[in-house]
Amino acid sequence: MKKVLIISSSLRGGSNSEILAREAQKGAQDAGNEVEFISLKGKNIKFCIGCLACQKTYKCVQNDDMADLILKVQNADALIFATPIYYYEMSGQLKTFLDRCNPLFAQENNFKDVYLITSSYDDAPNASDRAINGLKGWIECFAQSKFSGAVVGGGVNDPKDAARREDLLKKAYELGKNI
Repeated sequence: MKKVLIISSSLRGGSNSEILAREAQKGAQDAGNEVEFISLKGKNIKFCIGCLACQKTYKCVQNDDMADLILKVQNADALIFATPIYYYEMSGQLKTFLDRCNPLFAQENNFKDVYLITSSYDDAPNASDRAINGLKGWIECFAQSKFSGAVVGGGVNDPKDAARREDLLKKAYELGKNI
């Protein structure tokens, strides 16, 4: 059994990326894993100010919701990030979240496998490449971790389109099931 943490970065409730993330959650739970789902919607997450104090203290100087979230990331065995694609890149919310995980850089962390789920209007196979590469850059900072896969949900634009896409739902479920 693994501890799986799912971070959904869409600020739209019931978004396409969240629908796919929830499907991955079902798969991971069906496989017997302990799964926690967190939405960044409504969370108070400030931008990293680049002071690097966290490299010595192992915690951020800012007082917001990230302190608890960082501990959850640190203690998870597997991470699944879900993001809508904005201008062919991950959402600003996810990028800010990843930047604020800077206190983890100088510490021991449990997470080994990191996954990404995306949703985008564009259904081109490379529509999520920049988001995937951005996440891979973050992962490179953690020697124990690796990029373990993605579900690229292209061709979904209107709210809840993903719920009608059996192909994407199956891929997301299988991602979770195979962690």
